[in-house]
Amino acid sequence: MSVLTCVLDNMGSSCSRSHSLSEAETTKNAKSADIDRRILQETKAEQHIHKLLLLGAGESGKSTIFKQIKLLFQTGFDEAELRSYTSVIHANVFQTIKILYEGAKELSQVESDSSKYVISPDNQEIGEKLSDIDGRLDYPLLNKELVLDVKRLWQDPAIQETYLRGSILQLPDCAQYFMENLDRLAEAGYVPTKEDVLYARVRTNGVVQIQFSPVGENKRGGEVYRLYDVGGQRNERRKWIHLFEGVNAVIFCAAISEYDQMLFEDETKNRMMETKELFDWVLKQRCFEKTSFILFLNKFDIFEKKIQKVPLSVCEWFKDYQPIAPGKQEVEHAYEFVKKKFEELYFQSSKPDRVDRVFKIYRTTALDQKLVKKTFKLIDESMRRSREGT
Repeated sequence: MSVLTCVLDNMGSSCSRSHSLSEAETTKNAKSADIDRRILQETKAEQHIHKLLLLGAGESGKSTIFKQIKLLFQTGFDEAELRSYTSVIHANVFQTIKILYEGAKELSQVESDSSKYVISPDNQEIGEKLSDIDGRLDYPLLNKELVLDVKRLWQDPAIQETYLRGSILQLPDCAQYFMENLDRLAEAGYVPTKEDVLYARVRTNGVVQIQFSPVGENKRGGEVYRLYDVGGQRNERRKWIHLFEGVNAVIFCAAISEYDQMLFEDETKNRMMETKELFDWVLKQRCFEKTSFILFLNKFDIFEKKIQKVPLSVCEWFKDYQPIAPGKQEVEHAYEFVKKKFEELYFQSSKPDRVDRVFKIYRTTALDQKLVKKTFKLIDESMRRSREGT
C-alpha cells in the first residue's frame, strides 16, 4: 500500500470518527436541552402552586382535615385504600375498650363514689381477655365472638359511667361511633365506609402531602394548593422546621373542645395550654413574617356539648370566663370568648410589621364534610383577594 493510500485512509477514518462524535454530541445536547426545558416547565408550574402548612398539637383534628381534602377535592379513597383501614379501625376498637376497662378499675379505687365504677365479675373476665389482645404487637380482626365480648363489656353500667369521664382517660373521639357500629365492622367482607375512615385514628408520622384545588384545577381561576400535614405530638415537631420556607399560609388547628384534657404524651399538661404555647411559638417564627395565618377552631361539635357540663374556667387560660345562661346562647358566648383569646394572642405575638398579614379564624368540625368544603372555598377566595391586593 502506498503512503498516499494510507494517508487517505486515515483521513477518512478521522472524518468518520469526527462525524460520529458530532452526532453523539448533538444527541447529548438535545437530551440536555429537553431536561432543561422540563425543569423550566416544572419550575413555572411550581410557581403557581401555593404551599399550605397544616400545624397543631396532637389530637387537634389535622389528619381528619387532611382526609377530608382527599375526599372533597381529589378522587377520594379507592376500595384498596378503604380496605387498608380495616385493621386500623379494628385496632381502635380494642384500644378504646381497654382504655375504658383500665379506667373503670382505676376510678373504682380512687373516686369517693367508687361503687358505680365496679365492673361485674363476669365482665371483668372479658375485660382481662380484651386487654390482653390490646397488649399484642398485632391486633386480630374483629369477629362475631369478639364483638359479643366488646358489646357486653361496653354495655356494663360501670363502663358507661367511665365513658362519661372520657376526658381524663385519653379516650379517642371515635369511641362511641365505633361502639355503635360493632356488628357492621365485624361483617364478613367488611369494607370501611368513608365515614369510618374519617373516624379512624392513626397518628401521623413524618410528613404527608396532597395537591388540590377547591374549585377544580381545570376551571378558570382555580388556584392549586399543596397541603403538608405533619405529626402534632412533641416528638414529631422537629420535622416541622424544614417545611417552613416558602409557605404561603399556615393553617393552625386548635381543638377547642380539649380545654379540660391533658396531653397524651404528658398527662400533667393541659391540651389547651399546650395549643396556646405552640400557636405563640409558630407566630413568632421569622420565616412567617409575610405568611398568611388561618386558624381552625376545631371540634366545635364536641365543644357545644361539653360546654353545657364542663365550665371553660377549668382551663388556666380561661379562668376569667363568666358564663351567662344555659343553652345555645351559652355555647355562642363561650365560643366567642375562646375566639377572642386567640385573637388577642395573635396580635400580642405578632410584631408591628407583621400584623397586616392575612389572619382568618374559622369555626370547624373536621368530620362535617359540607363545612370543611365551604371553609376551604372561603380560604381560596381570601388568599386570591390577598394576592390581587383587593
